Amino acid sequence: MTKDRFWFLFKQVLVVLALVFFLRGFILIPIQVSGNSMKNLLHQGDTVVMEKISKIKRFDVIVFTRPDGSTLVKRVIGLPGDKVAVKEDQLYINNKVVSESFLAKEKEKDDSLLPYTADFSLVDLTGEEKLGEDMYFVMGDNRRMSKDSRSFGPISASEIMGKARFVYYPLKNFKWIS
Repeated sequence: MTKDRFWFLFKQVLVVLALVFFLRGFILIPIQVSGNSMKNLLHQGDTVVMEKISKIKRFDVIVFTRPDGSTLVKRVIGLPGDKVAVKEDQLYINNKVVSESFLAKEKEKDDSLLPYTADFSLVDLTGEEKLGEDMYFVMGDNRRMSKDSRSFGPISASEIMGKARFVYYPLKNFKWIS
């Protein structure tokens, strides 16, 4: 191998390593799932890739940190300024019925007489009628077993690390998250 060829390959490897480091550190970040609050979409031990660039929308699956340092993965239900409530297992946003199609299969399979999501309103939980200007209401898909905004309250935008985009490990669980 000539000296010029060696330096050319060396520079290419450096560029690729810098790109991988940048993507891994700032854009596509792996996070391991702990717990069963997102059961059926995500499982204990799954590793998801999170990205920090996109705007947060309703029903996005996000990764966020709590003041105690814990990192959680939940689904965004309420956006800043929203009124949030569940009555008779039906989600209401700003007093309008909103379908949660991602729960349809689980509700169908459920043979319990209990509602999948217990009744609540934002006023009952927080004393506030609407979410604050940088506040989000999050819930796990496994509604009966999820520690979420119903127990710890809305989260602030500053707590959100990013959106979960896909499961990449273990390979048998690989899937895009929607």
